[in-house]
Amino acid sequence: MDRLTAEARIRELREQIERHNRLYYVEDRPEITDQEYDMLMRELQDLEDLFPDMVTPDSPTQRIGGEPLPFFEKVVHKTPMLSLSNAFDDEDLRDFDRRVRQTVGSQTVHYVCELKIDGLAVSLHYENGLFVKGATRGDGTTGEDITQNLRTIRSIPLRLTRPLTLEVRGEAYMPRSAFEKLNREREERGEALFANPRNSAAGSLRQLDPKIAASRQLDTFIYSIGELQGESVESHSEGLNLLESLGFKVNPERRVFDNIEDVIEFVHGWTDKRRNLPYDIDGMVIKVDSYAQQQELGFTAKSPRWAIAYKFPAEEAVTILEGIEVSVGRTGTVTPTALLKPVSLAGTTVKRASLHNEDIIREKGLLIGDHVVVKKAGDIIPEIVAVLPERRTGGEVPFSMPTHCPECGSELVRLDDEVALRCINPMCPAQIREGIIHFVSRQAMNIEGLGEKVVAQLFNAGIIHSVADLYYLHQQRDVLLGMERMGEKSVDNLLAAIEASKENSLERLLFGLGIRLVGAKAARVLAEHFGDMDAIMRASEEELTQINEIGPKMAASLVNYFRQPQAEAVIERLKAAGVNMTYKGVRAESGADLPLAGKTIVLTGTLSSMTRQEAEEAITRLGGKVTGSVSKKTDLVIAGEKAGSKLEKAEKLGVAVMDEAGFLQLLEGNNK
Repeated sequence: MDRLTAEARIRELREQIERHNRLYYVEDRPEITDQEYDMLMRELQDLEDLFPDMVTPDSPTQRIGGEPLPFFEKVVHKTPMLSLSNAFDDEDLRDFDRRVRQTVGSQTVHYVCELKIDGLAVSLHYENGLFVKGATRGDGTTGEDITQNLRTIRSIPLRLTRPLTLEVRGEAYMPRSAFEKLNREREERGEALFANPRNSAAGSLRQLDPKIAASRQLDTFIYSIGELQGESVESHSEGLNLLESLGFKVNPERRVFDNIEDVIEFVHGWTDKRRNLPYDIDGMVIKVDSYAQQQELGFTAKSPRWAIAYKFPAEEAVTILEGIEVSVGRTGTVTPTALLKPVSLAGTTVKRASLHNEDIIREKGLLIGDHVVVKKAGDIIPEIVAVLPERRTGGEVPFSMPTHCPECGSELVRLDDEVALRCINPMCPAQIREGIIHFVSRQAMNIEGLGEKVVAQLFNAGIIHSVADLYYLHQQRDVLLGMERMGEKSVDNLLAAIEASKENSLERLLFGLGIRLVGAKAARVLAEHFGDMDAIMRASEEELTQINEIGPKMAASLVNYFRQPQAEAVIERLKAAGVNMTYKGVRAESGADLPLAGKTIVLTGTLSSMTRQEAEEAITRLGGKVTGSVSKKTDLVIAGEKAGSKLEKAEKLGVAVMDEAGFLQLLEGNNK
């Protein structure tokens, strides 16, 4: 094929494929089969392979995801992406209506009602009709550049139907079917399951490897225009119609009303109907339609006065407590779990609920066979909130905690007047298994591919007996290949992840060992203070208690742990395997020139760009020390979203406060 013919055919194929993408992913009315679509894509890919200089950023072939990124660049939003104030009942909506009408006077007010998609807010930038940049909301002022990941979402047009320059905002989400499929696959691989579709979508879009995002079947609904050049619209509803005409996917379940009572009726209708949707919503968004009225109403510091989010109440259901089972954790704690008659709740089937400890069972007066009210705390974690004694038939029976460990048969005890029962047998198989699961977890050694099921499989097969055995698995590669769901690629990836974990800094290893009372923060304090494992192992209780944040109980727990011959043997085997035993961060004596050297920092609120652990690690690298409470000795408070009493106290005491954007600038400045 000559160049001119190829160029014409490539252009034709791209137009056809984008049209079918829009029909399938946006309009939900496909015209061709998946096989026919795949043939078009294959032909386009073959032509682009022959003429690589003809590949353009808006080609459908560029949705598959490029090379992994080293990190996400920061993006400053020209217009802040503010959060919305919340309404929880009808009166809150009527109060919102009164405030609007007090400002706009006798003008007619129309409200646009839309479903509040439970996903991740994103900003999309187009220049002359081409998608050029996409970002997360972040803290509302500064987000992260996730363009590569957003390109993989097929409902996001790479080229608009008209060559406009604009910025639009929307919600990226994971449909329920895709979420269930993803969790099934993770369960088969023995990996931890995602809690809900929202977390899955957010986690997918913050993957540095775009190919992971491409595999997650994400979707979008675009809900507003942030900036528009070359055209003008007068209202929000008109703007949504424009977005649809440009090829964006806009939620069809939207209505315009001229009074708040009709809005309230519409909202109530969706309270029950939401469970029939193929995606999750957590409320409704109500906006004043007129842009002129929006401008007149203006903004508070955190949210627009012309919009409000109605939050659905936590969904509850009544079911039957069919039994209570107990499990043994890595520290020997015996935890009861409620076994429920399966019940549909917030879009999922609930069969279990945590009971935490025996006192909870006693306080709630639970009997096996009781009718109970179950709700999802935050629409995520199932919990029993009430018992319905009036429904008892006389056949209900009380539950008693076991006196002996269900795994090893050792007698259970209570230590130091604790509520929890414990198995104190150090050779209890449940504790060893759970200890290995903890060791490989994200906060500890972070060994990807070693989920709970894989660890249990290796442990039950007698291939591993302690955490040290993980670092000798390369000697049993053939045995691994013979195990269920252990293909050659997954085994090689697993062994590579184990090898990479050898380079972790000491605090991860120390936390991973699962020493009682030693959390991630204490592990970092110890690693920074002593510098290497041998020094920690030699330390006396007196030396340990001289360190801030190490109390007598923790000191005794550390000394007792390292006195155990089996603990010493495990550490020697880890050393022999080449696992790092030193602290790789900045120690206090060498960090005097760092920007936060010697400063006491308090984190409060939610950071959108990183986890709390990542923020604490970053502060430590800059020489700072993180504490949990604000006092006159606090040097700085870093405040994320929904910062509460700690921020108020800091302001009263005159303590310096830094927002997330300032914190990110500090980190970036230090990385240059």
